[in-house]
Amino acid sequence: MTRVCFQLQVDPSKLDEYRARHRAVWPSMLQEIAASGRRNYSLFLRPDGLLIGYYETDDAIVGDRYLAASTVAAEWEAYMGQIFDGIDGRADQVSVELEEVFNLEQQLSTAAAEDTA
Repeated sequence: MTRVCFQLQVDPSKLDEYRARHRAVWPSMLQEIAASGRRNYSLFLRPDGLLIGYYETDDAIVGDRYLAASTVAAEWEAYMGQIFDGIDGRADQVSVELEEVFNLEQQLSTAAAEDTA
């Protein structure tokens, strides 16, 4: 399993619109996200517009390719595009992926293995 965390910048003047659109994501888009292999997908938004997203997947590259080829995803990204600051292209293809620097379960597992060695 791969854990993916990314960031984007929502235009601070459009935060209410961003929230409203995500309270009513198109059912067809929800299905495409699931079909791409993404699960446990969440978005977190700060008052200044910093958006952090997180999801888990078995293969991020395959999922990205699936969504890149999806007509529904292209329509959703066009619908959402004017809400973001500083992007050129589809938000799902230009977001900044963040480096995972700590994982509790991983470190607990490593510590437990060392204790039994």
